[in-house]
Amino acid sequence: MNPATNFSTHVAEQAVHWLMEMQQAPLNPRKQAAWQQWLDAHSEHQRAWEHIQRVNQRLRGMPSPLAHAALNAPTSSSRRHALKLLLILGAGSAVTWGLRDKHLLPPLSADYRSPVGQRRKVQLADGSQLQLNTGSAVDVHFDGQQRLIRLLEGEILLTSNAGTTPLRVLTGQGLLSAQAARLNVRQFSDHTQLAVFDGHVEVTPKAYSGLPLMVEKNRQVNFTRKGWDTAQPVDAGSGAWADGMLVAAHMRLADFLDELGRYRRGQLNCDPQVANLLISGSYPLDDSERILDLLEISLPVKVRRFTRYWVTVEARA
Repeated sequence: MNPATNFSTHVAEQAVHWLMEMQQAPLNPRKQAAWQQWLDAHSEHQRAWEHIQRVNQRLRGMPSPLAHAALNAPTSSSRRHALKLLLILGAGSAVTWGLRDKHLLPPLSADYRSPVGQRRKVQLADGSQLQLNTGSAVDVHFDGQQRLIRLLEGEILLTSNAGTTPLRVLTGQGLLSAQAARLNVRQFSDHTQLAVFDGHVEVTPKAYSGLPLMVEKNRQVNFTRKGWDTAQPVDAGSGAWADGMLVAAHMRLADFLDELGRYRRGQLNCDPQVANLLISGSYPLDDSERILDLLEISLPVKVRRFTRYWVTVEARA
């Protein structure tokens, strides 16, 4: 048995209990002390707690029945049961179900990938430059007939060179086509976001039979399998991740923490009381702990660290 998952069913149930408590509301001082006492009581408890953080993080990208039950079940008892099962099995059931979705299978053997919290630069065969953001994966197919990048998950910044064939990017919602251009492409669960910094890019949604959309320089657009939203000016922070920065311009704190959470493992939660506070500035992505410390200086918030995998930003008392 893997030592990291060597714990009893009883301890798994206790870990799930504490996770559910924290998901429902921030722990009061008495409960926090009780949780800490449980965690420190035995190394088996610590192994179970660290494991459930990893399982919970992996569930976010899995459309499996067990993952859906664990995250979205209408009753806490249903969520508790699903989480306990996934914790005991090491999320194996979620993985098995998830692999039936062809969108989840390819990242396991992607040509290029970047783990959570890291970025990667790749020079392609035609001299084009590809950068992968945190938690991203792509397949690359270059031959005499095509130049194709399949975005399997995450986000890329592509600086494409002109060639005898267009350079195409395939996402879950459609196909992008460009010659000499610089573009940022982010894959969401139900749509793709495109920002064009140089040149122009054609967008052809998978289930759209009309003419493609032409997105010009300094414009961005969200598109689904069936169509697209109105193109807008490029956001000030779009593509800043490639330079190691997270840029916010009057961004809701909840949205800011969602973005920051992409670059660190575990759960980064926002208390609803402070979700609508606005934040602006440029923040270095390589030190997320420092960013959290700065929040306490610039906003009326307190960062509560239950573990390194479970952090909540709440109102300052």
